[in-house]
Amino acid sequence: MQRTRFGDMACSIARTLDVIGEPWSPLILRDVYVGMTRFEQIQQDLGISRKVLTERLKWLVENDVLERREYSTRPPRHEYVLTPKGTELCDLLLVMVRWGDRWTAGEAGPPVLYRHHACGQIAHVDLHCSVCDRPMHATDIDLLPGPGQPAQPSEEASLADG
Repeated sequence: MQRTRFGDMACSIARTLDVIGEPWSPLILRDVYVGMTRFEQIQQDLGISRKVLTERLKWLVENDVLERREYSTRPPRHEYVLTPKGTELCDLLLVMVRWGDRWTAGEAGPPVLYRHHACGQIAHVDLHCSVCDRPMHATDIDLLPGPGQPAQPSEEASLADG
């Protein structure tokens, strides 16, 4: 059975899942984000097999999420750093943290707190509209076709007939 190619779908969620949709990738990104940039550090922290970690790191580098940089020539050793694309993907992880802290942390509370550089306060990510800066949640929006939306079969047929 052939695996569905999420990256080929005309859907931003599917395309994002194509890059980080399996469970190890977001955890690898988290580790690199917090400063664990070397293979051995990531492998030890996650308890992931060397083979799987190698595959995931290669995929994230190929997708320009991480950059592989040499830090030693004898022996050759590399570390992984976030690219601008990878850094922006960490914003998505912060939204996941907010949801996880709210719905899965239990009585113990969140395992990590986040201090905002701008105000120095412990805070969490909130979604806001990029135009009016008001809160923006799934119940506050309408979905409209975008410029990347493929034509529907019935639209294609009417265009071909016309």
